[in-house]
Amino acid sequence: AQAADTIVLPYNDIDAVEKAFVEYGDQIACVITEAAAGNMGVVPPLDGFNAGLKRICAEHGALLVSDEVMTGFRVSAAGWYGLDPVDADLFTFGKVMSGGLPAAAFGGRADVMASLAPAGPVYQAGTLSGNPIAVAAGLATLTHCTPEVYRRVDEVSSALQTAVGVALTDAGVAHTVQAAGSMFSVFFADHPVVDFGDALTQETARYTRFFHEMLARGVYLPPSAYESWFVSAAHDDAALDRVLETLPHAARAAA
Repeated sequence: AQAADTIVLPYNDIDAVEKAFVEYGDQIACVITEAAAGNMGVVPPLDGFNAGLKRICAEHGALLVSDEVMTGFRVSAAGWYGLDPVDADLFTFGKVMSGGLPAAAFGGRADVMASLAPAGPVYQAGTLSGNPIAVAAGLATLTHCTPEVYRRVDEVSSALQTAVGVALTDAGVAHTVQAAGSMFSVFFADHPVVDFGDALTQETARYTRFFHEMLARGVYLPPSAYESWFVSAAHDDAALDRVLETLPHAARAAA
């Protein structure tokens, strides 16, 4: 039933959102968007896109739901909101906040949250709600997420992005490296990717060869060309050096 009531629009296309509201008006209850997309490879929102969504939703009385499952607590202590402070009406979070253990959370405007039981009529419960082990792990993890940790993660991510670009350029492989905070991915295409349609134009066979060469040399990347590369505080200098040494071999395999 939910799928039948869902309108799917291209990412980063504010005109398409405007047209949908013209057509459907107050039938639209909410707009759900990744704060910065990571489920088609990393595709950051264009400047003003999230703010545009907020404006349109406010004009039509719809809620803006910002999915920070990937970005929340990863790209900054305040998630993508810390980098692009758009006040969505609801935010969703996932296992980044629990140190990788199964957990999920959402929060938002006080008047919207007041609709939930026991204060309001909307019942909510779930397998990932309030597990004490996951919550304890999350509290411990977030305690260690200091500004120094975020700076280190950003530095490692930047170094990897640069090294991937250099290796692929030296091998003569067309590519685009895109990032959203410390999240990044490599598209085997010679143009920027702003939506899923663009992502589909990449040469995924090259990524397959790239991935398997890295894996054969002991570096485990995301197995799909449509996933994000994540960096953590566990990636020390030795781990970074291992990846940097392996990249030229994988780039040649992708050529």
